[in-house]
Amino acid sequence: FFLPSLFAPLPISQKTDSKSLRSVNGSRRNSGSSLVSSSSASSNLSHLEEDSWILWGRIVNEWEDVRKKKEKQVKELVRKGIPHHFRAIVWQLLCSAQSMPIKDQYSELLKMTSPCEKLIRRDIARTYPEHNFFKEKDSLGQEVLFNVMKAYSLVDREVGYCQGSAFIVGLLLMQMPEEEAFCVFVKLMQDYRLRELFKPSMAELGLCMYQFECMIQEHLPELFVHFQSQSFHTSMYASSWFLTIFLTTFPLPIATRIFDIFMSEGLEIVFRVGLALLQMNQAELMQLDMEGMLQHFQKVIPHQFDGGPDKLIQAAYQVKYNSKKMKKLEKEYTTIKTKEMEEQVEIKVSISGLLEHKCNSNYNEDFVLQLEKELVQARLSEAESQCALKEMQDKVLDIEKPFPDENNIARLQEELIAVKLREAEAIMGLKELRQQVKDLEEHWQRHLARTTGRWKDPPKKNAVNELQDELMTIRLREAETQAEIREIKQRMMEMETQNQINSNHLRRAEQEVISLHEKVQYLSAQNKGLLTQLSEAKRKQAEIECKNKEEVMAVRLREADSIAAVAELQQHIAELEIQKEEGKLQGQLNKSDSNQYIRELKDQIAELNHEVSDKF
Repeated sequence: FFLPSLFAPLPISQKTDSKSLRSVNGSRRNSGSSLVSSSSASSNLSHLEEDSWILWGRIVNEWEDVRKKKEKQVKELVRKGIPHHFRAIVWQLLCSAQSMPIKDQYSELLKMTSPCEKLIRRDIARTYPEHNFFKEKDSLGQEVLFNVMKAYSLVDREVGYCQGSAFIVGLLLMQMPEEEAFCVFVKLMQDYRLRELFKPSMAELGLCMYQFECMIQEHLPELFVHFQSQSFHTSMYASSWFLTIFLTTFPLPIATRIFDIFMSEGLEIVFRVGLALLQMNQAELMQLDMEGMLQHFQKVIPHQFDGGPDKLIQAAYQVKYNSKKMKKLEKEYTTIKTKEMEEQVEIKVSISGLLEHKCNSNYNEDFVLQLEKELVQARLSEAESQCALKEMQDKVLDIEKPFPDENNIARLQEELIAVKLREAEAIMGLKELRQQVKDLEEHWQRHLARTTGRWKDPPKKNAVNELQDELMTIRLREAETQAEIREIKQRMMEMETQNQINSNHLRRAEQEVISLHEKVQYLSAQNKGLLTQLSEAKRKQAEIECKNKEEVMAVRLREADSIAAVAELQQHIAELEIQKEEGKLQGQLNKSDSNQYIRELKDQIAELNHEVSDKF
């Protein structure tokens, strides 16, 4: 929500105020420069956030003058991002929604009933399900979102409610109260092509898809061919870009920056950002199939700019966007759709005419059944044709498969040469038969010309003519016989060719079987060798285990001996201690010999302790 005091004068010094005024209402001399004077404290937006606030506050306060005189510079500032606290009022100013009469009707619209209420309720929970303002059921966010969508469905009954528009309304409600959000949404639908996008026919979306696809074909021809080969249609990934302005594609901070530019420049930014995304991801997409590309668009691309949208926006404005060409594409698309509509109208007229003729002619049930049978037969024939086409495609694929070695290729070339020779012989024989048939036809025509006046000729001449007729009949039979012989020979050659091809296939199959047998034998021998190595390794492992056990037993025996020796030494030490005590007693009796005796005992005890430590 924006601050009510936003339009009030900002608490800045007179010096800063004068500089800001100069930067906004610059003279005619520096009208081409940026909005901010180079000498002012707010000349660089990245200096301090305070400078940005001062600048945008001055722009908002003097909006009418700024927009008329510094429209280009305003666009540049919007591309750099609108400060969060100014976004609500700036969006309203950009689309001229700050004072709309329809705002006064909002409370009355909420009292009415909309036929789209069930659909809206169904989709409310799906709109920003992870955002705190909307995620809880029956929360304030869900309620105001429902109110705005319901109010618009009553204002524009042709569009009503379209899934996807709730994301745009939800973003507006994150910035401003529901009345202001409703007015901004109405403006977007009217002036930003969104209404045409959300109409039930979605004709504008089809136009956007056509224009965007043409841009891909022009700027990224290799990727366009890859999309075509994978049947990856533009609408499969780009529809949501245009319907939600990337709000369902990117995280909110990035999508909101793009929406800032959309409020200033319209749908052009969607084309730019979409093509920039494809350019950045072209190398990865070229390596993926349809399913992989869908996964890439859904999981990889949304997180590519988590560090910030500046790189994406910069790449978007490197894209070449030609407004005149887009208008031309719009005309082409309109022409195409007009032709399609005319064809549909013609088809409907034809069908209606047929139905009318049918009614006028009083067709009976037998005729209808006959038509149904013909339709079934046509469908069966179509299915058989499709099966035959599939079989032929499979055969073509089998023929086009690469062969493993050059010998097979040489054999196929020899077979092809032989088939070509036989085909040439058959063509020559067919030409000869055609020539013979042509000669016989000429003879027959001459014969008919001669026999027309037979009844006038004398008997001898008639007999000659009869002999000529018999001769002609014999020649015709001979020609037919030769034709049959030629045909039989042709069939025989075809059968021989097929037989030779089959023999070659059989020979190659036998060779493959032999090579497979050899591989099996080689693998069997290799397997035996590996089994032998395995048994040898197991034997060595058993020997090592036996040796390890023996060494463990020897260590344990040595350990037992050490323990016994230590026990003996400890017992010896104890005896020496006793002797020492006895020596002390004797030393008291005989002091002259006791010291020497005690030293000897101590030396013995030290030696024994040393031996004990060595044992351990």
